[in-house]
Amino acid sequence: MKKIFATLVLSALMALPLSAQVKFGLKGGLNVTDMSLSSEVFDTSNRTGFFIGPTVKVSLPLTGLAIDGSLLYDFRSAKVDNELNETKTIKQQQLAIPINLRYGVGLGSVASVFLFAGPQVGFNVGETDFNWKDTSNYSLKKSNFSVNVGMGVSLLTHLQLTANYNIACGKTADVTLVKAASDALGQVAGTQSRSRNNSWQVGLAYFF
Repeated sequence: MKKIFATLVLSALMALPLSAQVKFGLKGGLNVTDMSLSSEVFDTSNRTGFFIGPTVKVSLPLTGLAIDGSLLYDFRSAKVDNELNETKTIKQQQLAIPINLRYGVGLGSVASVFLFAGPQVGFNVGETDFNWKDTSNYSLKKSNFSVNVGMGVSLLTHLQLTANYNIACGKTADVTLVKAASDALGQVAGTQSRSRNNSWQVGLAYFF
């Protein structure tokens, strides 16, 4: 998947015409983690996180098409309760690299609206293992792949407001709940679940 992502990025850059307009900027915003876990074993509560980092936009003249890419520090968190009434706050810190293809329609010289979608790869840079008193374990993968789908508004050529949903492709983490089985031997049994950490995101960017 990572090789496919790198190939797409390189192909997009090589296909850009010399007349393309390039703008650099700074992007930041809020996200709300939408953690997908087995509801029979775990309960989750979403919490607000944030992202921030440099961004670049490459506009193709007279087409309405553009490509944007960013390098973002992305912080996400969620509160997780297992069936033993143990609570843990999961914190995911990652370097996220989204690459989006966008199509916009101008509303005069003041504003334009656009739709966008594209792949994102993330590399975890914070803690990856979370334990509940040795009865449960939540282990984040070292890297993850996801897809962004959203829309936005550009204002006065410098400001950009976006809203999107970040959809995890494949599992983000492995989760295990360990408990004593209800039999005569009292043996220990494990229940496993996979986590997919999707996120709703609202961002604001300023291009210089």
